[in-house]
Amino acid sequence: MRKLTETQKSKIAAVVIGRNEGQRLLLCLTSVKKRIASVVYVDSGSTDGSVALARKLGAYVVILDTSLPFTAARARNAGLAALRSNGLPDFVQFIDGDCELQDGWTNTARQFLESHPRAAVVCGRRRERFPERSVYNRLCNREWDTPVGLTRSCGGDTLMRWTALEQVGGFNPTLIAGEEPELCVRLRSKKWEIWRLDADMTLHDANISRFSQWWMRMRRSGHAAAEGMAMHGAPPERHGVAAVGRAILWGLLLPIIIAVGTIAINPWIMVLLAIYPLQVLRLAIRKGGKWGDWEEACFLTIGKFPETQGILMYLVTRATQKKAMLIEYK
Repeated sequence: MRKLTETQKSKIAAVVIGRNEGQRLLLCLTSVKKRIASVVYVDSGSTDGSVALARKLGAYVVILDTSLPFTAARARNAGLAALRSNGLPDFVQFIDGDCELQDGWTNTARQFLESHPRAAVVCGRRRERFPERSVYNRLCNREWDTPVGLTRSCGGDTLMRWTALEQVGGFNPTLIAGEEPELCVRLRSKKWEIWRLDADMTLHDANISRFSQWWMRMRRSGHAAAEGMAMHGAPPERHGVAAVGRAILWGLLLPIIIAVGTIAINPWIMVLLAIYPLQVLRLAIRKGGKWGDWEEACFLTIGKFPETQGILMYLVTRATQKKAMLIEYK
C-alpha cells in the first residue's frame, strides 16, 4: 500500500476523543500522527496527564468545559468546531482514544470516498487488541465483525466526508450513547450512503475484565436503543424499534408472565424458564454451533436484562425530564 503524500494528508484531519486512556492514548495519537498531519484531541476531564501527552505529541488540544455533561457526541462536535476554525478538510477521521489506526486504512478509505461521491461515511474492520484476556473482549471482537458493503450505520472509528457532516449539523450532543447510528439516520435521510470495507481499520482495547463492566455496557446499549427509537422510531426508519422490542420481550415481559403465572395460577408455569436455554440453543445453532457461537448466544440472551434496565432508565429520565448521565463501564 503506497503512503499518503503531503497533499493527500492535508485533505484529511483527525478528531481523537478520550478520557483517562493512559498508554492507549499514546498508541492512538502516535498511530494517527504517522498518517494524518492535522490532529485534534478532545479531552473529557482526564486526570492522568492525557492533555500534556497530546500536546507533547503535537495534537491541537480541546478541553471540554467540566460544568456540562460529557458525551462522545459533544466531544466530536468540539473537534469539528476546532477544525472549522483552522481550515476545512475534505474528510475527517474519527477515532476513540483507546484505538490504534492501522496501516493502509487512511489511504484505502480516502480513495473510496473520492470514487464514491454519495458516500458520506466509510468504516472498516475494528479488532480487539486482547480478545484472549476475557470473554467480554472476545464478545466485542465478534460484535465489530459486521457485514461489508452498503450498510445503515457505523461505530466511533470512521472516515467521514466533511460536506455531509456539515449538511446534517454533526452529532447530536445530547445523546449519551448511540450517537453514530443516529447521525447515520440523518445522513441517509439526505440520500448519503454508509459503507463498510473489508479492510483493517483500528485496534481497540475494550479492557473489560468484569461481569459488572459488561453489564453496564449492555445497559448503555439499551438506553441508546430506546432514545434512538424515541427520535427516529416512526416508519419508514423504525430506528431502534426491533432492539427495544427484543429487550422488552426477553428482559421484562416473559419474566413478569412467568412470575405472575407461577404465583397466581400454577407453580408448574415455572418450567417456562426453559425458554431461555432454548433461546441460547436456537441462537448458537443459527450462528454455526461452534464454541464461540455458544458463548455469544449465552451473553446475547443474558444481555436482554441489562438492556431492559437501560430502556427503563431512559423512560424514567424522560418522564421526570432529568438529564441523562453518562453510562461508563471502564
